[in-house]
Amino acid sequence: MRYRPLGDSGLLVSVVGLGCNNFGRRLNVEQTRDVVDAAIDCGVTLFDTAETYGGRGRSEEILGEVLAGRRDQVVLATKFGSQGSDMGYGPAAGAKGSRAYIRRAVEHSLRRLQTDYLDLYQIHTPDPVTPIEETLTALGELVQAGLVRYIGHSNFTAVQIATAAAAARELTAVPFISAQNHWSLLERQAELDVVPAAEQFGLGVLPYFPLANGLLTGKIRRGSPPAQGTRLADRSDYVTDEKLDKVEALADWAEQHGRTMLAVAIGGLAALPGCTSVIAGATSAEQVRANAAAGEWQPTETELAEIDKIVPVAG
Repeated sequence: MRYRPLGDSGLLVSVVGLGCNNFGRRLNVEQTRDVVDAAIDCGVTLFDTAETYGGRGRSEEILGEVLAGRRDQVVLATKFGSQGSDMGYGPAAGAKGSRAYIRRAVEHSLRRLQTDYLDLYQIHTPDPVTPIEETLTALGELVQAGLVRYIGHSNFTAVQIATAAAAARELTAVPFISAQNHWSLLERQAELDVVPAAEQFGLGVLPYFPLANGLLTGKIRRGSPPAQGTRLADRSDYVTDEKLDKVEALADWAEQHGRTMLAVAIGGLAALPGCTSVIAGATSAEQVRANAAAGEWQPTETELAEIDKIVPVAG
C-alpha cells in the first residue's frame, strides 16, 4: 500500500481508503469485523464514515466496536451535518453547520466510535444557513481542544471551496485540508472545477463513488443486468447506453494491457492530479483485498492519455 499526505498537512493516508457506509446497513458486526480486518491487513488506513451511515450513527457504533484495541492503526474520518438527514438532535441543535450542532454532533460521534479524538472531521454537505466563518471557528475550537486533528468538507462546489479558504485566511482559522466529492473515470465533472480549486487551495481530494455505483467493477456489461441487492439493481435509469459504451471500451483497453477493470478504475483515478485517496466501499474481505490490490497499479503518462481518450473530461 502507498501513502500520501492529505492536502497541505502531515496527515498520511492510504491511497485506497475504506468507505464505511455499508456498516449497519448491509453488514452486521461480525461481517464488518471481517471487512475491517482485511483492510488493516492490506495496509488500508483511511476509514471514512458519517453520523448518518447505517441509520443514525449505527455505522459509527459498529466501527467503534470493531476497532476497539486498535484505534491507533487507522486514520479515522467521519462526517456531520448532512442536509438530507435528521439525527434527532432537535431544533435546539441549530443549523447543521452551526457551533451548537457541531458541538453536539462531535460528542455523539466520539461516543459511538469509542475514541477521544477524530483524525478528520468533515462537514457532509454545505449548510445554506450558517456562515462558513461560524463553521470554521467552531471546528477550529475542536482542533484546539484536541478532539479533532484535521478538518475537511464534502460536496462543496469550487466556489464554496474558494470561499472557505478565503474565510480561513481572513480569520487566521484552522483551514480545511480535504474535499470529498463525487469523482470516477466515468463521471469526471469534478476535474473541471472542484479538483483544480482543491489543488489551488491546498486540499487533497477524496473521491467517493469511484466505481460509478458498480459500473466500473468489471461485472456490469451490456446484456448483463445488475445483480439483485447491488447499488444498481434499482437504478436502471443510471445505466445508459453512453455509459455502457465507455465501460465496454475501458474493459477492452484493460484486457489489452493485462489489467483488471478494477485496477483501471481505482489505480487510474488515484493517478490523476489532485486525488489523494480513493474511498471505496466493500461488503466482504475479498472486495477489500481486490480494491487494495487495484490501487497498486500506477499507470504511465501514455496509459493515462489513452484512458483520457476513452473517457474524456467533458463539459
